[in-house]
Amino acid sequence: MFNKKTIRDIDVNGKRVLVRVDFNVPLKDGRVTDDTRIRAALPTLKALLDAGAALILCSHLGRPKGQPDPAYSLEPAADLLANRLKATNTFVPDLVGPKAQAAAAALQPGRVLVLENTRFHPGETKNDPELSKQLAALAEVFVNDAFGSAHRAHASTVGVAAHLPAVAGLLMEKEIQYLGQAVAKPKRPFVAILGGAKISDKIGVIRNLLVKADSILIGGGMANTFFKAQGLPIGDSLFEPDAVESARTLLGNPKLHLPLDVVVASAFDNEAEFRTLATGPVQQGWRILDIGPETVRNFGRMVQAAGTVVWNGPMGVFEMSNYANGTLGLAQAVAASPAITIVGGGDSAAAIQQSGLADKITHISTGGGASLEMLEGLELPGVAALLDKV
Repeated sequence: MFNKKTIRDIDVNGKRVLVRVDFNVPLKDGRVTDDTRIRAALPTLKALLDAGAALILCSHLGRPKGQPDPAYSLEPAADLLANRLKATNTFVPDLVGPKAQAAAAALQPGRVLVLENTRFHPGETKNDPELSKQLAALAEVFVNDAFGSAHRAHASTVGVAAHLPAVAGLLMEKEIQYLGQAVAKPKRPFVAILGGAKISDKIGVIRNLLVKADSILIGGGMANTFFKAQGLPIGDSLFEPDAVESARTLLGNPKLHLPLDVVVASAFDNEAEFRTLATGPVQQGWRILDIGPETVRNFGRMVQAAGTVVWNGPMGVFEMSNYANGTLGLAQAVAASPAITIVGGGDSAAAIQQSGLADKITHISTGGGASLEMLEGLELPGVAALLDKV
């Protein structure tokens, strides 16, 4: 299934290895608040260290505007990594240039060097050839283990692969195998659950899955756009006017399942008045903020009978406790299902972690956008750039 070379196919003993990790972690007051992505990288990093490599790590964090911004420094992530990895760890407050070059040149096998945020350089997101060359010059081998950034053709994901032998890390391999297998050869019935606010991001995914899946269950804000396409008044609910026509073309497909009931509130506020309604007209002044209990039961039955379940996107505004029941109820159904269960990154992964059910899920993806592109059947640039297995 995975036709790219991995760290198992290359000798790294005594070599400096540049590893693109995904340390795009949430920070608060200079501390990492969720280390899921750092922990996900550990198997690859430990395997490389055990094989005698010296590691140079790079990652983006947040969206600094192509220039240094202390709020997005990778130093807190580097500190936490040193604790998790139990290896001698050095942080350099730059990505390329004299300091990075000197630190990389002095790096001994078994040691780890963490470079500063790749997005502090405007050339990163432009896949600038000069930045790629300078970054590649720090090492002798390139390992891409950042599945969460594999859908972006940036200097640190695609550009460096042109200058060094480039292979996949263990996390990258695992992600592609699970998501690729789910779409290419799923155990049936194959049930896809799609939520979140925007349908425009997922039209391509829905179209691809209507061919591949047996059922597609729609929730979250994107369901409102389908209700609008059905001609139902949706009150003050969030929807995408530009996507109504696209949604209309998908209506009537027997594989597509919309909510049977919804939770509506008088304001976008956890303290607002709220109630459950059967799907139908929503009066002005009210907005749909979650799927209702009947929908959770209906979706839960399909999930229970499935062979493969892929879930991407929450069912409602799960950050507010009064509108979290749809997402958490579905999380419980997915966790209890005997199916192979794969949860896409972002908010749905956060909901699973929040509900304490992560250990009951077959695979939780570290990449939101990347997992969506895989479900859409697209090739990821960061993967395409790696060496093929012969």
